[in-house]
Amino acid sequence: MTAPSQSPSDNPAEQRPNQHGDFIWYDLMTTDAAAAKKFYGALLGWTFQDSGQDGMAYHVISAKDQSIGGLMPISAEMSAGGAQPCWMGYINVDDVDAAAKALKSAGGTVHRQAWDIPGAGRMAFVADPQGAMFYIMKPTPPAGNPNAVSTAFSYDTPMVGHCAWNELATTDQDAAIAFYTGLFGWRQEGDMDMGPMGKYKFLYQGEKMLGAVMNKPEEMPVVMWSYYFRVPSIDAALETIKAHNGQVLNGPDEIPGGEFTVSCLDPQGAPFALVGAR
Repeated sequence: MTAPSQSPSDNPAEQRPNQHGDFIWYDLMTTDAAAAKKFYGALLGWTFQDSGQDGMAYHVISAKDQSIGGLMPISAEMSAGGAQPCWMGYINVDDVDAAAKALKSAGGTVHRQAWDIPGAGRMAFVADPQGAMFYIMKPTPPAGNPNAVSTAFSYDTPMVGHCAWNELATTDQDAAIAFYTGLFGWRQEGDMDMGPMGKYKFLYQGEKMLGAVMNKPEEMPVVMWSYYFRVPSIDAALETIKAHNGQVLNGPDEIPGGEFTVSCLDPQGAPFALVGAR
């Protein structure tokens, strides 16, 4: 993990400073870093750069010139502990230690207590009461850029290669909504009827929609956050996924506004999703 150091977005006038409760970074843990770079580079146009962190094989993911996340191999120790290929989101907090304490009091779990990475920030690895895992982080601004803003999740304007949607599949919607709104200041407003699957309930951070909470489908093995990355063409992305040994699980499905989504697995088995036009 390295400190978010994005350049201004394509629409700087709409940019705002990161706030407590913002998604600011996304990590991929994988069993084959070289293969994952090849796959996501072809699919999303990402580039990868060694972070230079001592004793840690961590590569920063960039969409054009803006860093949006990181990639790290699953070590033998991590694998022995049950780690599987996956994506993890980072949520910005004002105080990591206070947030971890509040999270635990609200029924969440602190899997790794707060620690510091020089030049990056302070973070903790946590889970909500239903078991969905994520990081909380207070980043250290890059040298010479104290007002750096993360656009890893693009609130304001569509940005290819950036996350466009954060979706929680859970076993208890009401409890999850109470947990996240209480901890991060989010609010739940509006929903969409999904028939037998129940309501798809939208989440906001301030005036910006950040994602939604849904009931976990039976075929989904665990409660989890899913992250939707933006592509310019869903059909082109589908061809790239097939050509590079990925797997499409669902879709394309049309969503309100006329775009389409697909849910996928990368070649190493990490779930992810895409959103874009046809």
